[in-house]
This record gives sequence, structure tokens and C-alpha cells, in this order.
Amino acid sequence: MEKAEEEKIVIVGGGICGLATALALHRKEIGSIVLERSEELRATGAAIIVQPNGWRALDQLGIASQLRQTALTIQSGQYFTVKDGKHKDLPLGDAGEVRCLRRTDLIKTLAANLPLNTIHLKTKVVSIKLDPFTSYPILQLHDGSVLVAKVVVGCDGVNSTIANILGLNSTSIFTTCVARGFTNYEAGHKFGSAFLVFSKDDVQLGLMPVTDKLVYWFVTRKLTSQDSMVSKYHKLIKKTTVEAIRGFPNHIMEMVKNSDEDSLHLTELRYRAPWDLLRTNFRKGTVTVAGDAMHATGPFLAQGGSASLEDAVVLARCLSQNMHIDIDPRGRKRRKMLMLKAAAALDQYARERKMRVFWLSLETFVIGTMLDSSSTLLKSLCIIALIILFRDKIAHTRYDCGHL
Repeated sequence: MEKAEEEKIVIVGGGICGLATALALHRKEIGSIVLERSEELRATGAAIIVQPNGWRALDQLGIASQLRQTALTIQSGQYFTVKDGKHKDLPLGDAGEVRCLRRTDLIKTLAANLPLNTIHLKTKVVSIKLDPFTSYPILQLHDGSVLVAKVVVGCDGVNSTIANILGLNSTSIFTTCVARGFTNYEAGHKFGSAFLVFSKDDVQLGLMPVTDKLVYWFVTRKLTSQDSMVSKYHKLIKKTTVEAIRGFPNHIMEMVKNSDEDSLHLTELRYRAPWDLLRTNFRKGTVTVAGDAMHATGPFLAQGGSASLEDAVVLARCLSQNMHIDIDPRGRKRRKMLMLKAAAALDQYARERKMRVFWLSLETFVIGTMLDSSSTLLKSLCIIALIILFRDKIAHTRYDCGHL
């Protein structure tokens, strides 16, 4: 085993949340490294819908102006029921700034604003334990090397290893899955700047323009026993998605048929139960979680990405306020003091985020349960819960994560 190397803050996972957390810390002049097990930075999911709360976080990270140049502003929304042709307005246009970003644009912009050597690719964490003397996390890597960190932040997604260490239960699965993709219109599309949703039985299709030529779309439907195999092949994803939307307007079916196969993804919808968020303190020693590792939700509110950006801003702010991470502690007492400051920072972060992510998770859980259930009674109870608890359908977009 190689000699242990010491690092200040280690972020496990190089997705949106991991890179945003590293950038937020960099803005506060706090050093970190990002460990990503893949050979390159990935952008699974095609696009991310960013609502006003997400743009507030991106403004704090200092990259909002760059990203605004890559996507149209969504001005309105409409919901269509396919069987009877009726439609109603969605409150999206009243929410404020909403844009649909290519995930690759967001990932590349985050990465480009980080210092060199922040991101370590092909680096997999095998295990984590706490040092019995300093309580600092010790990370065993796949190549046999060891890292001793002041703080570890798990941004490793819905199947998070770090979340397990904190005692969070494994995420659960809705019986709904989602197919996502892009369609490019060489001569320009005719959807303007509107978010459109089409619904028929248990299938919903949503589309949102990214640019005047590029459209992002997603289809939610019931999960089948074949989907684990289907998800591995782009052609099968397209084929099963077209079958699922049979009977939808012709121009919508053509959009899916003409989609870019390389952009297609089919995923099951995982979620973390809201009550798990209430019972967990999100810290063990100086280890914590952020993003989907903390609050995996379904896509029903389009808040997963924006909530992850909020996590990054709040966590960096709490660390900068509570500890002097750049001070090199010498001696056991100094190390103990720094560890206590780090723990206090993570506790503050958990307090600030707990109820925010609980309410987001609860609303998505109720919506997901309503869509999943075949029971009229349970569907009715979910509708009542939404009316009572979430009458304001865009309240979650008004949240402000505060200054970095």
C-alpha cells in the first residue's frame, strides 16, 4: 500500500453537483479535488431544466452569464390531453427565468472554471473509514493508494457509497421510467419558446426548446421487465418510445423518430424517501453528501439539478464561515480544532438544507406515487395532499440559496 497523501477537501463524483461544489469552494479560495471513476466527465440525461432558484445558484458560482448564451428563455407552458384535445396553461411562464441547458454545456463550463489538476479521472473510491486519532476520513482508492482528507463530500449519485456510510437507506424505484433525448431541426423548429406537455393514459411527453434548432424531450411511462435491456441500446430506446406515444400528434411522434440516437437515455426513476431525510443528520465525522446522493428525486418538478447547485453554494459558504481550511494544523490539538470546525460547518450545512430538500422530496414523492398507483383512492389522496400542501405549484422556484 502506498503512503497516504493528505488532501484538504475530497469530492467523490464528477457530475454536476461534484463540479459545482468544487467551483463554489474555489470561489471561496478553498482547495479541493474531485475524484471521478469514469475515464471522462459524463453528462447522462441529455439536458437539465434550470428554474429561477437554479439560476440564482449559477449566478453565485459566476457562470450564469456564460450559460445564458447557450439556451433560450422559456416564456410559457401548455398541457395537452391527447384523447380530447383539451389544453390548459402551465404556470411556468410566471416562474421567472427558465431555460433548458445541455448537460454537456453545464459540465464543460463548470470544469473549465476549475483550477488545473482539480479533477482526477479514472479514480475509484473503494472504501472510507475514519482515522481513530484525528477522526479524519481515510479513502482507499482502487489502485491501492490512500488519501487522508479533512472533509469528504459524497456527490456520487443515486447509488451513493458515501450515503451508505452516513446511514441513509438505499434509494427506491418508482414504477415509472423516463426516456430522454434531443431532436435537431436543421431549418428551425416551430415550438417557439414554450414548454409543452402531452398526456395520454399513463404516458406523458414533455418538450422544451434549447435553441431555435434544438429541442429536448422526455417521455415517462410504466417500467417494464425488458427495460434494463432496452436501456443499453439507443435503437431500442427510440423504438419503444415511439411505440409508447402511439396516438400522439404526428409532429410529436416525428420529433421522437427523428431524434439524435446518440443523445437517447432510458432510466428508471429512483428516489430517496422524504422521511429518510428527516431522520438523518447528513454528517459522520467530517463526511457529508450533496446532490442526488442526499436527495434523489424524480423529474416531476425538474429540481434535481437546481437543488444540487444550491447544495454546492450552501456547503461552500458554511465551510468558509466556520473553518480556516487553508491553515496547516500542526500538532494533535490543532488538528482536533480544525476537525471540530469542519464538523460544525457540515452541521450548519445540514440544517440549512434539510427542510428545503425534504419539501422537494415530499412533493415529488406524492406526484410519483400518484402516477405509479392504479388505485383511484390512492390517486385521490395524493391529489388532496398536493392541493393542501403544495397549492402554489411554483413555490419551489422562488427559493434563494443566498450569497456564496
